[in-house]
Amino acid sequence: MKLVLAQPRLSYDVQADNAGLIRRLLEPLAPTLERDDLVLLPEHYDLRPTRADYEEGVRSLAKTLGCHVIGGSHHEQRDGRRLNAGVVSDPSGQLLASYEKLRPYAAERSRVEPGSALGELNIAGKRVLVLVCADFWFSDLFHRTTELPDLVLVPAHSVTRKPTPEYSRALWRHLAVARAYEFGVYVGVSDWAAAQGPLPVGMLPASGVGGFADPTKVDPATLFLPISGAVQSYELDFPALDAFRNDRYARGFFWRPPQP
Repeated sequence: MKLVLAQPRLSYDVQADNAGLIRRLLEPLAPTLERDDLVLLPEHYDLRPTRADYEEGVRSLAKTLGCHVIGGSHHEQRDGRRLNAGVVSDPSGQLLASYEKLRPYAAERSRVEPGSALGELNIAGKRVLVLVCADFWFSDLFHRTTELPDLVLVPAHSVTRKPTPEYSRALWRHLAVARAYEFGVYVGVSDWAAAQGPLPVGMLPASGVGGFADPTKVDPATLFLPISGAVQSYELDFPALDAFRNDRYARGFFWRPPQP
């Protein structure tokens, strides 16, 4: 199984075709992808107001790529509320699951309300947990899962109050490695590329924190592999992950038994 992460340079202009840009970046990978592979899109990449347009875009992309697509997130208007929520599509274009951001960041609380649907699903026999951006920083959400996840996917729109993105990148990378090691999971983060140029009033710049945390590695330089370019593929070696979990459990450092 492969995981494709994305970190495109997106626009804050609601008229911009961010979804089309992402499609053009990913389409060349289609011949290399199989139905059980996964593509993770960034948080709130699709600024279009219509939920139907967003969902159709995710479904269409999954059919074009021939794999599963975890569709980042979109600001959905639902029953008088606005939620930051995403959907997952299988290669046929069937929507498999939806998920919501449970802990919106302070800067976005004026635009969306906290959700309640934790993103747990099963793809090709592997347990996947989707945590939207800031939710990844709350370890209690891991303990709310019904099963131990194999893979944690984080659609992000990281922002920083610092003059450069290095501070936020360092924090995210340390956190991803810590989560991967503690919970015995692979972690993938897709994000907006670091912002350049002027931003809309009140908008904080993105930091470009995307990448892949692999707890099975012993070389410190490979524990977190940042995205190189706008899209990048990573191989998921689940037998190696099982061996890592079994070793940690045998030494008393695993929070619950490995599951078959």
